[in-house]
Amino acid sequence: VVTWNVGTAMPPNDVTSLLHLNTGETNDADMIAIGLQEVNSKINKRLKDALFTDQWSELFMDVLSPFHFILVSTVRMQGVILLVFAKYYHLPFLQDIQTDCTRTGLGGYWGNKGGVSIRLSIFGHMVCFLNCHLPAHLEKAEQRKEDFATILHMQQFEGRVASGILDHDLVFWFGDLNFRIESLDIRFVKYAIDSNILSQLWDKDQLNIAKTTWPVLNGFQEGPLNFPPTFKFDVGTNKYDSSAKKRKPAWTDRILWKIKSPSDGLGAGGCWPSRGVLSVSQLCYCSHMEYTVSDHKPVAAIFAVQFASKADSPLVEIYVADEWSRPEQAVVRYKMAAGFHRSSWDWIGLYRVGFRHPKDYVSYVWARSDDGERCLEKQLCAQVMFSEESLPKGKGEYILGYYSTTTSSIAGVTEPFQV
Repeated sequence: VVTWNVGTAMPPNDVTSLLHLNTGETNDADMIAIGLQEVNSKINKRLKDALFTDQWSELFMDVLSPFHFILVSTVRMQGVILLVFAKYYHLPFLQDIQTDCTRTGLGGYWGNKGGVSIRLSIFGHMVCFLNCHLPAHLEKAEQRKEDFATILHMQQFEGRVASGILDHDLVFWFGDLNFRIESLDIRFVKYAIDSNILSQLWDKDQLNIAKTTWPVLNGFQEGPLNFPPTFKFDVGTNKYDSSAKKRKPAWTDRILWKIKSPSDGLGAGGCWPSRGVLSVSQLCYCSHMEYTVSDHKPVAAIFAVQFASKADSPLVEIYVADEWSRPEQAVVRYKMAAGFHRSSWDWIGLYRVGFRHPKDYVSYVWARSDDGERCLEKQLCAQVMFSEESLPKGKGEYILGYYSTTTSSIAGVTEPFQV
């Protein structure tokens, strides 16, 4: 999970260290959530490219696609953007994807402040990512609490399970939460940072104080703040604010999580759900001083989430030959699970390995039903064919994905094969 207030800056050339790519670590991520605040939202920038309206989203897709990450979903409210990526082979197990946004700026009329969320079922577990930009300034702590409560109250998702944010099995809450350091004088704060005695500042951090006093924060956890405050820097440097305002350094940029406690929802007949269904451990919580385009430093956290999978097989299984060397080999058979809600607008896309998002196909065929369907163990089986003119001209590695219009997600993928 990454949060970064980019201060309307242009993206830097390289974000691999921020995304912890090429680290050679064995705990390579399966999913990445990126929350940005203050992305330049000038109208001319928005009209420039119709599909993704900002250079930051384009950059992250470009950087992540060679690592087999696909954009699962994105949501934007003015300068507040949330992107969720996953390895392509997990896509069939990410279902029920929904987004929401809540404006809290100017009493709820302006989207410069507020929260955007993406919720989804991951292998049968409901997870919500919430990126917030809360009001600034030291004296606005109460307003931050009220805005967070408003966002939690306003955001509602369709369906019977997890209609509110806190109904999810796991919530990641992050963003420029704008909490400041109380009562300590700026000279002492800078002395503590320079002397690396950050623990001297923790007790006066407004969010740490709020965790023990605000009921709305019950159950939210955060790793230790073992990195220097991430705001406010002179742009282009690692030097804290030297302007006339001399803002006191603060940990404005934070990443928290909450696991739904058994008391949040008793199972059928009032039984406790089995404990230990889902556990989270934080492997890393750090800031990235190497980025200087903004007056904030980005913050990243890596989590290991362990749970029993409730979904073992995809909704659609696709069968394809190991290679297509002649046009007549471009035949695709697929089998749909019994409970799958198909639509006549579903399609099967042919994707280059390293594609960026579900609409980033080379070509597609409609997964329309034909009379040749027959029942295989109570499952629908069907076959479609790519026409010769729709096939790519050069050689390469490709995968097929079944796009479900009902769920706006890819419900089945193949292993890579040669064309």
